[in-house]
Amino acid sequence: MASRILYAAAVVAAVAVSSLAGVAYAADAPAPSPTSGAAAVSSSLVAAVLCPAVALLLGNLRQ
Repeated sequence: MASRILYAAAVVAAVAVSSLAGVAYAADAPAPSPTSGAAAVSSSLVAAVLCPAVALLLGNLRQ
């Protein structure tokens, strides 16, 4: 039972972090010029990396 609560809390935290990353990304200054070489990380990329990492962590905790 406690592991399900921990799992639910971790999923909620991952969604919250992903949402906040999207909001922070949208509130940033205008994008640099294409010739500057600076690349911004999209919120979908952050979510694509964060969600499997949380799932892997939770999978290791359950064992």
